[in-house]
Amino acid sequence: MNTTNAAMQESGVEWIGVIPQGWKVKIIKRDFDIKLGKMLQPLKKTELDTEEYYLKTSNIYWDGVDIGDIKKMWFSPLDKANTELQYNDLLVCEGGDVGRSTLWKEEITPCYIQNAINRVRPIHNASTKYLYYWLFLLKHSGYIDAMVSRITIAHLTAEKLERLVFLLPPCSEQQAIAQYLDERCGKLDKIIAIKQQQIKTLDALRQSIIYQAVTKGLDASVLLIDSGVEWLGEIPKNWKLSKLRYEISIKNGDFISNKLDHESEYPVVGGNGFMGRTDSFNVKGDIIVIGRVGAYCGNVHYINEKAWVSDNALIVDTINNKKFFTYLLNSFNINSIANKTAQPVVTATNIKAIYIPIPTFNEQQAIAAYLDQETQRLDQLKANLNQQIKVLSDYKKSLIYECVTGKKRVIKAG
Repeated sequence: MNTTNAAMQESGVEWIGVIPQGWKVKIIKRDFDIKLGKMLQPLKKTELDTEEYYLKTSNIYWDGVDIGDIKKMWFSPLDKANTELQYNDLLVCEGGDVGRSTLWKEEITPCYIQNAINRVRPIHNASTKYLYYWLFLLKHSGYIDAMVSRITIAHLTAEKLERLVFLLPPCSEQQAIAQYLDERCGKLDKIIAIKQQQIKTLDALRQSIIYQAVTKGLDASVLLIDSGVEWLGEIPKNWKLSKLRYEISIKNGDFISNKLDHESEYPVVGGNGFMGRTDSFNVKGDIIVIGRVGAYCGNVHYINEKAWVSDNALIVDTINNKKFFTYLLNSFNINSIANKTAQPVVTATNIKAIYIPIPTFNEQQAIAAYLDQETQRLDQLKANLNQQIKVLSDYKKSLIYECVTGKKRVIKAG
């Protein structure tokens, strides 16, 4: 396989520019049949209905289908005829992360789809693998998200998907492009996966270093005794065991009524860290913030500046070393003690019931300084890896753009 340059022509589409002669600008519906999956049916309606495996958007990823938590529901014979998957069908998320796509490789058979997924199948000789890379370009350039942007939940309906602009090379060139991108992107994805695993290793090492320091101290020669607390295990004999209720004050953050303005003076802090800015503040800094609700429940941040803490977070204060207590709280899985309702919620009562070890104030300062140094070192390594991943990901997007728009010609050898 080789890449070449050839005569170009105007596409008539501004953001695409010129394309190779012989390529066509079309809409997807001209060459692909698109069907939306079936609505959820939890109960059997007729004697002919059968329980079958189906995919939902949480099963769909760019690098394949995850069937680890695949579910079953009832399908009629007509439902099955309309939604049964075939090898190399392209699956496109209609809801959720709209436009996220993957190719079906018969990970389990038979299998069907829920109505948050569009199934795309060629009518003639068009390649779903080539279309996968085209949709990857549209999604990662922001085109799809801009097209489906709404005040309510975004949906990439079958009708919208059908009308997406699509560059169609000759069939043999579609296959050559898809094969070339499979090989090149596959290598990039493997390198990215290795670096992502390295980040996970660094995160685990960071957590281990924090836990070891805040529960065992920095002197490996000290005598350890059983704390009687499961999450702590052994602690230094001269440390005090206490409940957080005796060491901290804690209150809810406040509801922000004024509009966030990124040009204003004070940062707004929530469970996920810094959220925006406001023109007022409700804390003067040197406090700990804990995510109170939802996906960020249990996140712990140290804030050393004037800020507004939103109502999705708890404000923690202590006369002890706050940096030490930030690391201490980070070492405990706060989400494990959250109230499990529709979404996890952690309360001041939950937090105050945690048993913790209390070193002397001098030891707290030494541990915090040590962990500042170690975590900064690990965070820099992680930042370097994330930057490398970004460079590789940007190159992958650029490569796909060049190939599927014909800026780089890919011709099968022979």
